[in-house]
Amino acid sequence: MNSETHLLVVGGGPAGVTAALQARELGARVTLLEADQVGGTSLNRGPAPVRTLARAARLARDWSSWATFGLEGPPPVPDLPAVVANSERVARYAHDKKDMAGHLRQHGIDLVEDLGPVGFTDPHTLAANGAGTWSADRIILAVGGHAGRLRIPGADLALTYEDIPSLASLPRRVAVVGGADTGCQIASIFDDLGVAVTLFEAGPVLVPAADASVSAELIRAFRARDMNVHTDTRVEALVADGGAVRVDYRSGQASAHMIADAVFFAVGWPASLGQLALAAAGVHATPGAIPVDSYLRTNVEHIFAAGDVNGRSMVVQTARMEGRIAATNAVLGATRHASYDVVPSGSFTDPEYGRVGLTEAQAAEQHDVIVGVARYDDLLRPVADGRPEGFCKLIADRRTHTILGAHVLGEYSAETVQTVAACMAAGMTIEQVAELQLAFPTFTEAVCMAAQKICRALGIGHFPQVWSYLGAED
Repeated sequence: MNSETHLLVVGGGPAGVTAALQARELGARVTLLEADQVGGTSLNRGPAPVRTLARAARLARDWSSWATFGLEGPPPVPDLPAVVANSERVARYAHDKKDMAGHLRQHGIDLVEDLGPVGFTDPHTLAANGAGTWSADRIILAVGGHAGRLRIPGADLALTYEDIPSLASLPRRVAVVGGADTGCQIASIFDDLGVAVTLFEAGPVLVPAADASVSAELIRAFRARDMNVHTDTRVEALVADGGAVRVDYRSGQASAHMIADAVFFAVGWPASLGQLALAAAGVHATPGAIPVDSYLRTNVEHIFAAGDVNGRSMVVQTARMEGRIAATNAVLGATRHASYDVVPSGSFTDPEYGRVGLTEAQAAEQHDVIVGVARYDDLLRPVADGRPEGFCKLIADRRTHTILGAHVLGEYSAETVQTVAACMAAGMTIEQVAELQLAFPTFTEAVCMAAQKICRALGIGHFPQVWSYLGAED
């Protein structure tokens, strides 16, 4: 490849924007096509506005602990339109204050927004209805995904997280179908805002991808707040019931139903492939993703796929990494591999959780593992904040002392797990992490305390039992 390479990027979310900027940095001529507004789900409809909604829910929740701190006052009354308007402020910030579109154009990228669907007409060309055609030497598909829907009777009665801004007021009763990351976030937000929530998960545990300790504690915490949680339960139909919705479900051989004012699906995130006409380019795809090799190439050598569309890792940070690598490989030739060894992520549930690396069960498949857990109720900061529920769990290899994973549940979990991720990326051993002088009193202090517990169990480092976690070792 050379600087005359013309790269066409389809999709203006984190993967597409990063790919376009990286390709320009490498000297390519770049065209970026976006069906709607640049920024993608992560800024316009997903993590940014949902995190802002979660913040409002947390503030409402915190009223219940005022008395503990000697504070008095009436409970806050959520004004849903105002709450939603504030969440949309975050999305506007990227456009109005940061001028993302202008930034891209200033870097020499030919940005075309509000195109609607585009599709291949041949392996090097895509077209939009009535808006033109674009051809290029190399193409990166970064069209992202969309909220999945169950194929059950009455599925059209269900909403997804994207429909929350359309609600005029808070429903009294909400059913959430799907107990993975997104479903648990939706359930948490509505529960904290005072809504009666019922959560359905078809599998045996909430957040199946999480460590078993996180899944178990999350379901305990939800039920302790009087949330109705049904695992091993399949929703079979939705039926209009006046102005409400009847949810028919089955658990084992038992059938039952409940009435909700709103039902939300959170049942997966398939790639948005419907309008791409991949067959015209010869690109192979499954119903939910476009398979790629380690260079992020599809089966067609000059066409790459980055971000949610390839189904590898549905998080923004990975999408950005893949965007950079796909652009580098498209412009300079296939030399860089995508890496997924250390990808921290967090979910803004209540309680919050964060994770990086392997779960204990995954690690035990190939390693002799040792685990250290620092409980939040043994740390000063969580107790001082009135949020002592939670823990930081580290998993290490008993022989090499390598950190294999970390799982944190409780306040600031998504931030705390970043510390472990940095240690893993730097190749630090568990004894090196145990020696860190992390600030006191903080939640992040749990990281080195959990590491010290592992070192004590291994008989290395001669770490004493400090006052913050006096008591039985576990």
